[in-house]
Amino acid sequence: MKDLPDDGFHVFDTTLRDGAQREGISLTVADKLTIARHLDDFGVGFIEGGWPGANPRDTEFFARARAEIDFKHAQLVAFGATRKAGVRAEDDAQVKALLESGAPVITLVAKSHDRHVELALRTTLEENLAMVRETVAYLRSQGRRVFLDCEHFFDGYRANAGYAKQVVSAAHEAGAEVVILCDTNGGMLPGQIDAVVRTVLADTGARLGIHAQDDTGCAVANTLAAVDAGATHVQCTANGYGERVGNANLFPVVAALELKYGRRVLPEGALEEMTRISHAIAEVVNLTPSTHQPYVGVSAFAHKAGLHASAIKVDPDLYQHIDPERVGNTMRMLVSDMAGRASIELKGKELGIDLGGDRALVGRIVERVKERELAGYTYEAADASFELLLRQEVEGRPRRFFRVESWRAIVEDRPDGTHANEATVKLWAKGERIVATAEGNGPVNALDRALRVGLERIYPQLATMELVDYKVRILEGKHGTESTTRVLVATADGQGEWSTVGVGENVIAASWQALDDAYAYGLLRAGVDPQE
Repeated sequence: MKDLPDDGFHVFDTTLRDGAQREGISLTVADKLTIARHLDDFGVGFIEGGWPGANPRDTEFFARARAEIDFKHAQLVAFGATRKAGVRAEDDAQVKALLESGAPVITLVAKSHDRHVELALRTTLEENLAMVRETVAYLRSQGRRVFLDCEHFFDGYRANAGYAKQVVSAAHEAGAEVVILCDTNGGMLPGQIDAVVRTVLADTGARLGIHAQDDTGCAVANTLAAVDAGATHVQCTANGYGERVGNANLFPVVAALELKYGRRVLPEGALEEMTRISHAIAEVVNLTPSTHQPYVGVSAFAHKAGLHASAIKVDPDLYQHIDPERVGNTMRMLVSDMAGRASIELKGKELGIDLGGDRALVGRIVERVKERELAGYTYEAADASFELLLRQEVEGRPRRFFRVESWRAIVEDRPDGTHANEATVKLWAKGERIVATAEGNGPVNALDRALRVGLERIYPQLATMELVDYKVRILEGKHGTESTTRVLVATADGQGEWSTVGVGENVIAASWQALDDAYAYGLLRAGVDPQE
């Protein structure tokens, strides 16, 4: 292990166990290994890998993690329950599986709510305390670090505070390094968490941790309230993944600890990797990263209102609580009909386009944006289309790589119930007239393919580009079906992604505009000189 933070405070990640219980997440062993590497790169102190012995996948994960991952910062943690009632800890098959996992740290879960002991475990309160004491002591005797999760602790404390504290004391006295108070149902509020943690800390003397679910939307606040009250161990999941509405989100908790509390909990320089790590894990679990997630969302430092932009032009700190680069994010200026001169100037600077303090030019761009947005365009979600518009205004003419003569798309319904979609485009590029036809699984896809067929010979750079997202919105119309349609297209080239917008009287016309912009911007991005 290298560059470990002080063991006086623990950042404990449970994405691979508790986070994996989120609806829509199903992790393979390979997925879990990849996420574990990302979390270790980020520098968390502990990575809970799952419940060995409970299912073959988690058992395989621990075997492969030991062999395939050289953990630089984190220690691997196995999760499991205390011994069964009436069974010796050393004879319990599940306890044996925890030891066989090879994990240096074991987290045990125990009941701390008296009704759960009697109704779910169907045993006595005293036997439950013995299960805690004996399992912790046995695992400690086998050379393992032991943490204990008190399941349903806060609900149990409300029902029977004396017994809930007995469970904490039993674990602490048997050798558990940390006893974690779990808000399993996620129903607590920060003031309640603070009061209970302070009391339990004073009454038991145990080192306490916090595990908060987000059912009231307070998991991060509850976690920080526990820290304020004396907890020195926080359990979180990447991006807040977890059962029901999720767990305390690792990234805002860590950012708050480092940037607001001034507490070093990660290796030097790791915080700057936070946005990258968040998005990388989202890719592995196949969930789109939340654009509005604190600190790491693409909108976390995005500014739209003209008043904000004017202030940011003077000093970015006037409308930002931290420098986004500290968490690996960037400030973004959004261009919309709310934009003023400052927004346009800052956006131009962001895109590397010098507007030269030309007030008339900036004013013209502002009016053009407002005029286009009134017609249905949206530039805050289509940076590439805005850059093309901006360059056209600055240079006095559009950057054209090809000129379209005409296009058409045909949808054919056949008697057998099948459909055919065919598109033809006629265009000019590098002085050559090109006619291209292609079929697709829809009229827009057929147009996209026809455009590629026509241009890839002349512009081979198009071969690396692909449409990765496509959104359609019907805007307000005057007479029912006579509505205006807006299309947003996201395109990628393996190095990055960009978005373009089209607006038209129908979805195909709007899509064509968005595709036209997408490929024009892609060629500009690839460094190709305009031909028209």
